[in-house]
Amino acid sequence: MTERVVVVTGASSGIGAALAERAAAAGHAVMLVARTEERLREVAARCGPRAFVHVADVTSRPEVRRAVAAGVAHFGRIDVWVNNVGRGITRPPSQLTDEDIDLMMRVNVLSALYGMQEVLPHFRARGGGQVINVSSMLARVPYAVHRAAYSGAKHFLNALTANFRDELAAEHPGITVSLVSPGLVYTEFGTNAHHGGPPSRSFPQGQDAEQVADVILRVMETRATDVYTRPESHDRVVAYFEGIGQGP
Repeated sequence: MTERVVVVTGASSGIGAALAERAAAAGHAVMLVARTEERLREVAARCGPRAFVHVADVTSRPEVRRAVAAGVAHFGRIDVWVNNVGRGITRPPSQLTDEDIDLMMRVNVLSALYGMQEVLPHFRARGGGQVINVSSMLARVPYAVHRAAYSGAKHFLNALTANFRDELAAEHPGITVSLVSPGLVYTEFGTNAHHGGPPSRSFPQGQDAEQVADVILRVMETRATDVYTRPESHDRVVAYFEGIGQGP
């Protein structure tokens, strides 16, 4: 794979940290973005000398704009921007508050929207680039009642990704907008969820963050636009929608 400059948001842990390490091992330069400098530097140390740390809260548009400028200034270009920041919630839909919805949208949707919009002028000027948005199987099959607001936010992200891709297709064919949908991943997602929650590792049939990172690396290589991280996920989604179509 040709060397790329890869920006990973939410790179201080979980999928983001695993992706940064895997990308660096594959010969790419990586920019690690998150709010916690100490944890970012720990990941960067594992990535090697081509890792660049930038502390930012990507739910703030001005901070995302500064992150884009910092990446371009440091490396001279950005090739791939990975919107990986996300957070879950543990609350049934009948009990959701305005604050719950605002948080889910800010973290899971606005962070990605800012990333797409702020890196776009750079990609347009270069005539190419790739955005990869990390979504969730819950955006296809909302089977976890207590994650309702998270599922809704990720549904929004999926639609936004598809429409952003369609908008750019005619005038900017060199810019790829990809979506990656993991299922259960063994990270701190469960315990870090808004209102708490059980550890993700307490559930069976999950994936390690490194497995998801490997899928994202393949998406960088193939420029595929819509990818699940498990082979059985597609059939599960089809079965879900076929069931809805049958009615009561």
